[in-house]
Amino acid sequence: MTTTFQYTVRDRSGKLVKGTISAENQTMVMQRLKAGGYAPVSITKTNAGMKKELTIPGFGKKVKLKDLSIMARQFATMVNSGLSLLRTLTILSEQTANKELARVLSVVRNEVETGMALSSALGKHPRVFPPIMINMVRAGEVGGFLDSVMLQLATNFESEVKLRGKVKSAMTYPVVVLCISIVAVIGMLLFIVPVFSKMFKTLGGKLPLPTQILVDLSGALKYIAIPLVLFVIVAVVMWGKFKHTPQVRNVVDPLKLKLPVFGKLFQQIALSRFTRNLGTMMHSGVPILQSLDIVADTTGNVVVGRVVRDVQDSVRTGEALTAPLSKHPVIPAMVVQMMTVGEETGALDTMLHKISEFYDQEVESTTESLTALIEPLMIAFLGGVIGSMIVALYMPIFKIFTLIS
Repeated sequence: MTTTFQYTVRDRSGKLVKGTISAENQTMVMQRLKAGGYAPVSITKTNAGMKKELTIPGFGKKVKLKDLSIMARQFATMVNSGLSLLRTLTILSEQTANKELARVLSVVRNEVETGMALSSALGKHPRVFPPIMINMVRAGEVGGFLDSVMLQLATNFESEVKLRGKVKSAMTYPVVVLCISIVAVIGMLLFIVPVFSKMFKTLGGKLPLPTQILVDLSGALKYIAIPLVLFVIVAVVMWGKFKHTPQVRNVVDPLKLKLPVFGKLFQQIALSRFTRNLGTMMHSGVPILQSLDIVADTTGNVVVGRVVRDVQDSVRTGEALTAPLSKHPVIPAMVVQMMTVGEETGALDTMLHKISEFYDQEVESTTESLTALIEPLMIAFLGGVIGSMIVALYMPIFKIFTLIS
């Protein structure tokens, strides 16, 4: 039975290095550390079971794509500079800002030290390292160009981070304005409308229809406010839990592409991810069938993923890579033609990167256009909602003034 030990050693330069390693006993830890050229200072057992119990799922620090892109670029720089793989992993585990990634890299380093391949060690942590990274590292190990693979991964992740940033910037404004609208409406219904309602009762008479609807909504909200808040919280939690399940995605993803304004944006994002990931993996020497299998799950949209599966089946039977693409309306004719040319000239990976760059620019242009379009619409929407409520509240007062005159 293996136990986790925490160690402190001095490397060849005399620098103190800390980390963790799994072994059957303390003697084996000592032998491994000495074999790696380290001088052990202290070796102690870690209470891994207690740490595991105190870790609350969902509340730990997550490893973001930006963290992986920085790590991949630093990894490539150090390996290209002549540092050994173990030394590189040690430095990364010490200087990485993300504590969770630093912890995992320390574990990976220990596993590599025992003789395990880097790709296999990364593959033990699928929640941290995506399949595209694991398979590209495996191809780099076999081909002897691990540093260039890491540079490609860093570029790929950086492009993906940039793409996500553009989408978030386009979505942030309308979401914020919508939330402000909801809070303003609820606030008026709970605190302002009841004041006017009491005044209307003292005046007597029949209220205008818009005012009566507003008063009724205010009265009903007092009773359903708490259940409504609980429902929203439960809905958000359930959505976060099940939004990535096949049952939900098979319904939601096709609807995304059919949206009148955002459908084109979702299509461009999926095509950019598809072409960029496939081009990166092909350039790294990952087998085509394996590349397609991984890319099908990384497009972010089930509809485009099905297209990739069709392409995979086509290649498996010996047909051309681009043969099934023209059958699917989600793939524009330009993409099909450019991929066909790339396949015929033997430069498909280069052509895929050009397509990806084109759609990255399209996403940027579309998000800017959407932001320019949405801003005045949301301002008009917010003003219309609040203005309508104010007019409805003052309609009875206007009626009284008319009767007095």
